[in-house]
Amino acid sequence: MPRFVQMVKAVDGTGVPQLLARLFVGGMFAYLAYNKIVDPFEFLKLTREYQIFPEHPPQFLNIIAAVVPWLEILTATALILGVFMRGAAAMIFGMLMFFAPVLLIRAWSIYTDPAAGITSFCDVRFDCGCGTGEVYICSKMLENTAMQLAVLIPLFTRSRLLCLSQLFSKRRPQPAPAPAQA
Repeated sequence: MPRFVQMVKAVDGTGVPQLLARLFVGGMFAYLAYNKIVDPFEFLKLTREYQIFPEHPPQFLNIIAAVVPWLEILTATALILGVFMRGAAAMIFGMLMFFAPVLLIRAWSIYTDPAAGITSFCDVRFDCGCGTGEVYICSKMLENTAMQLAVLIPLFTRSRLLCLSQLFSKRRPQPAPAPAQA
């Protein structure tokens, strides 16, 4: 086995990379969801601006605006604690994969609007409904990409060290295998 692969497996076996990724992504998702929960009407208004969900029946959009932040809190909490880690990571990855093109389409519509007078795509700035107020599209896409890449670590890691689920598991974590001597 190549030395680099052995090093990656040894680092992964410590549980530290997945813990850092869980804290980063879960913390961001919890923070952004909390901001949506404390002002649900603003989040509903911003969700309407995307015009991707049907307006009728009106309850449909209300349900989406009410459920999405709580789903984000639930998955963020599970990811941070390391409970149902792969499911939470997959759910967050899926949400990020949905949000990214929606953000890009909205930014593109602002950029191509002659009335906006924007000359650079990275100068597009709007309240994306993420819970942070107005953002520049390029920095928001960089943030989303960083979270998408980071959430892959807990999604694919084999280590369950530093996860709360280990307290309830019948199996105890196995130490990382020692690198083979060449």
